[in-house]
Amino acid sequence: MPPTIDTHTHVLADATVKLLQKEIPKLGLTLTPLDGDNAVLEVAGVPYRPFPRGGHDIARRLADMDAAEVDMHVLSVAPQTWLYGQAAAVGVAAATIQNDEIARLVKAHPDRFAGIATLPMQAPEEAAAELRRAMIQLGLHGAMIGSNIGGTNLDNPRFEPVWATAAELDALMMIHPGNVAGADRLRSYYLGNLVGNPLDTTIAAACLIFGGVLERYPTLDFVMVHGGGFIPYQGARWVHGWQVRPEPKLHLKHSPERYLGRFLYDTILHSKPALEFLIASAGARRVFLGSDYPYDMGMLDCVRAVRELDIADADRDIILGGHAAAILGKQRIG
Repeated sequence: MPPTIDTHTHVLADATVKLLQKEIPKLGLTLTPLDGDNAVLEVAGVPYRPFPRGGHDIARRLADMDAAEVDMHVLSVAPQTWLYGQAAAVGVAAATIQNDEIARLVKAHPDRFAGIATLPMQAPEEAAAELRRAMIQLGLHGAMIGSNIGGTNLDNPRFEPVWATAAELDALMMIHPGNVAGADRLRSYYLGNLVGNPLDTTIAAACLIFGGVLERYPTLDFVMVHGGGFIPYQGARWVHGWQVRPEPKLHLKHSPERYLGRFLYDTILHSKPALEFLIASAGARRVFLGSDYPYDMGMLDCVRAVRELDIADADRDIILGGHAAAILGKQRIG
């Protein structure tokens, strides 16, 4: 069996919590137990609950991985610690600590963990420098960033240093939703997550295409999490709109159709038919195993879900870890 590699996981280890508390005390970062399995994570006065134990307890994470038949986690930070709303110096300091700690975990468990960085995106030049440090010095494989940065879409020219560096280094760039659009209408029923997360992923993808980012950087691809939001199902609407309207042509000389094929996706769709549609339309090599571990909105049974799909065995092996292993430079586990 090929190694199973979960590309979408989050970590804020106990050791990292202590370092952030020591080095950046004004963040007011606390992790308060609720019970044996969950805690309240508070950052800069904003509480998040529940924060599951596996997010901070590495022994529990490893046990959960074994139970889920996951050989490797690609670690990224908890979105609660992006800190895009903080001063640049705070963002740089927190990113440095967290990336160093992810690299430490990878070094301690090279057969179980790989890592991607977090970046202080409120300061793009510093973010580009941190991406270079994280990949060249720490051995991380790219970065996870938000679908917008403090409400600024990703096609804003100020982010060009990040895209140029990511393209130069062939970074694995994961776009994760946060600070979602329409929040004032999404306060009820947990819609901020249920609807807002896939919506903001879709906005980010549209801006990367129509803003010309993918056109300017032809080797730079992006992983769009949670099955890509609405991208795989409404992309043809973008193509049609570019053909009949002048507005989508403002920064885009060619049809969006050629760029839609540049997005990569994870398997977090909570639906067998939806995931089979994604694989049929995008191709197995553009779909990675993902769980969103440890969060309750994740798909923690991702390996089982992929094994139960009605797809070719070769495609199943690619999704479970074959393609991720090639990208990470880990052809086998152990």
